[in-house]
Amino acid sequence: MRHTIFGAVAASALGISGLLAFGAPNASAADGARPVEYNFTSGFLKGFLQAGQAPDGANDWACRPSAEHPQPVVLIHGTLENMNDNWRGAAPLLANNGYCVFAFNYGTDSDTGAVQGTGPMKDSAAKLGTFVDKVRAATGAAEVDLVGHSQGGGPMPRYYLKNDPGAAGKVGKLIGITPSNHGTTLSGITQLGSALHLLEPANDLLTKTSPALVEQEVGSDFNKQLDAGGDTVPGVDYTVIASKYDEVVTPYTNSYLTAVPGATVRNIRVQDGCALDLTDHLEAAYDPIALTYVLNALDPAHPRPVKCRTVLPLTGPVGPVG
Repeated sequence: MRHTIFGAVAASALGISGLLAFGAPNASAADGARPVEYNFTSGFLKGFLQAGQAPDGANDWACRPSAEHPQPVVLIHGTLENMNDNWRGAAPLLANNGYCVFAFNYGTDSDTGAVQGTGPMKDSAAKLGTFVDKVRAATGAAEVDLVGHSQGGGPMPRYYLKNDPGAAGKVGKLIGITPSNHGTTLSGITQLGSALHLLEPANDLLTKTSPALVEQEVGSDFNKQLDAGGDTVPGVDYTVIASKYDEVVTPYTNSYLTAVPGATVRNIRVQDGCALDLTDHLEAAYDPIALTYVLNALDPAHPRPVKCRTVLPLTGPVGPVG
């Protein structure tokens, strides 16, 4: 049976975040470097209505990968988000650290609409494949690394990797931040919706308007087909960065993956490295601790220490990030 009124709750989370913008934005930058945003609410509000504009640090098509970081990074936003409001932290941070960074919008008929990522994930995966080829052609790189949030860190790129015959040879790593890999129950709301017989009418509407929301429900046909035969594909290194305070992907362990032979998986819960990190689903893409894990997954030969600090849901770290 299908579960969850995912769209309604996720949309509410995005709406509530706009009401919780208290305190100064947590942005920091070294001299001459791009400012890095660590506050989801601030970053979301700045980028929401500029969806067609790449976040700072992304989409320099003249960028050529360095010997230290030979694989470009493609950022994949989440459901109901766009490349600008999702990646105002990660894009400048990665660029400051010497990566060629690229981002795009998907999941709607318009690349400039504020709300993206709602279309069928099969179609979005095809667009991801086209964008990966574009990045490879522009940079001369044989492979890219994928970093995604929610849908963009889990089921959509996984569909691309499993169903595009050449995809696994074009991607070295998939790093998912709070990815919706195995769907969500939204803390029991799904069971209530089923019991009250409200779920099917809601799903019928969402299937017509925002099919990706239905596809991310626990037990959806999309999830069953995606998980059949294993979570991963050989030749790709997978990293999952999850939070036990994730209120959108529940249980949060539904983010985790199991490796098939020839693939590697590392499942990380941020609280295991820092109990003070209270990041939720939305803040996770801006969380300096989660982003440290992203940097370490991209360059495991040169791991950075995880600096434990208090990180709040929606608004990020308390105090400046040094």
